Amino acid sequence: MNTPSRTTRPVFRAATVADVPALVRLVHSAYRGESSRAGWTTEADLLDGRRTDVESVTAELEKPENHMILMEVDGELVACCQVEHRGEYAYFGMFAVHPTLQNGGFGKALLAEAERFARETWDVREMRMTVISVREELLAWYVRRGYSRTGETAPFPYGDESFGLPTRDDLEFEILVKKLG
Repeated sequence: MNTPSRTTRPVFRAATVADVPALVRLVHSAYRGESSRAGWTTEADLLDGRRTDVESVTAELEKPENHMILMEVDGELVACCQVEHRGEYAYFGMFAVHPTLQNGGFGKALLAEAERFARETWDVREMRMTVISVREELLAWYVRRGYSRTGETAPFPYGDESFGLPTRDDLEFEILVKKLG
């Protein structure tokens, strides 16, 4: 990947089925395997296996309540996320920034775009997400962006390989919430 210029303005667009293979590669590279270690959001020490696959991303894209946002810079896919309408709130997930571009402001810009989209498109006033609770650095990043740690948790789906293969037995999800103005 070429390093985009910091002066180049990112372009946001909705993902299509044609984007799915590139989305799967991006998400996997940001979280799993050696390539993910180039960034700071790796889960490689927590989980092995796949992060997602073509079938599950395609299925998510086909749901009418889901919207996947791509961020491109200089014509290259650099980040993505999923925003799902869940009635009174939107759920934020499948967030990935290319490992060599993490810490460059791309994630912050995409998160802001996802919040804007949810607020303006669905008129929701709250965004929720789940983060693996042992990922303190990532949790702190979201807190700096206005998310609150609720203290609520959800069990990690041990035995469901679609979430990966855990390398430890103390994983759970923490629920974060942000009020959208």
